[in-house]
Amino acid sequence: MSGEGASDTLERFFTGLSEYVFHSQLGVVDTQLVDYVSDLLVRFSRVDTMHRVRQLDGRRATDVVCMIAEAEQRLGEAKREVHRHIGDYTLFWTGVYPESLRELQASDKSDQFISYCAQGKRAYRIASDIAADGRHVSSDLLSRLSVHFEMCAYGLREIRREWERRDTDGSSDVPFLLM
Repeated sequence: MSGEGASDTLERFFTGLSEYVFHSQLGVVDTQLVDYVSDLLVRFSRVDTMHRVRQLDGRRATDVVCMIAEAEQRLGEAKREVHRHIGDYTLFWTGVYPESLRELQASDKSDQFISYCAQGKRAYRIASDIAADGRHVSSDLLSRLSVHFEMCAYGLREIRREWERRDTDGSSDVPFLLM
């Protein structure tokens, strides 16, 4: 599977799982929020998207602490987008791979003293307070992501459980992609 077909299949897979988990299991009917979570999974299936924030020297900012420092050096919509990315990054790891947080926050890492959950909520809230044009994610949605961060992380964990279940029993039409 390659090219646009793989991307479309992956998008349909994550959209279906997101709707199933959020609508059926969690009773969440906020379609914008569910669509955002589904899109997050598709975007973060690419490592280059996950580490898109660059430091001034051009290196990728791979720690939340570095991303926060980069956000503080930016203005307007650029600052908003880095904070949104921090929210996305922390939501992804907190929700999809919480077992990886121990490594991401190891004693030799700059993220050792921060809470991904608290920083994610904070980042979405800050992003929601910065005005943006209509091409960007709405401030209202970013605010809801901040308020419902834990529920979204739980939903992402349930999505992972469901895709693993489907992979195990052979009912998935998408090959092993994010494991």
